[in-house]
Amino acid sequence: MQFSSRLTIATHILLCIEIFKDDYKVTSNFLAGSINVNPVIVRNILGLLSSAGIVEIKAGVGGASLAKSPDEITMLDVFKAVEKEEALFHFHENPNTNCPVGRNVHAVLDSKLDNIQTAMENELAKITLSQLVKETKEKM
Repeated sequence: MQFSSRLTIATHILLCIEIFKDDYKVTSNFLAGSINVNPVIVRNILGLLSSAGIVEIKAGVGGASLAKSPDEITMLDVFKAVEKEEALFHFHENPNTNCPVGRNVHAVLDSKLDNIQTAMENELAKITLSQLVKETKEKM
């Protein structure tokens, strides 16, 4: 299973906004150059981050800025902003109830998959943008 790249692109965007805020106008074109994707992808993700109250966007060449302190933004916030699916795992439709495995597969797996998602979300909630900025600056 592979997740979309929206979480990593969104995190990259937020890191650039915070790290380059004093040196550059952080526009979608600027961000697209750093991420090496089409600016339309950046604008779409910026729109999701804006709707979630994580960034503020000034139309035209105004650029983007954080709407909150980096200490207040967790990776879980970013994940929820850009990944719209409620559940990580999508169960196959209509297992065969005439089969003993098909009849019981939900009962066996549902709570385990919920626990896995909860564990991942708990880990994402522990990581702030501030921590990521600090690590990134140390590596620069």
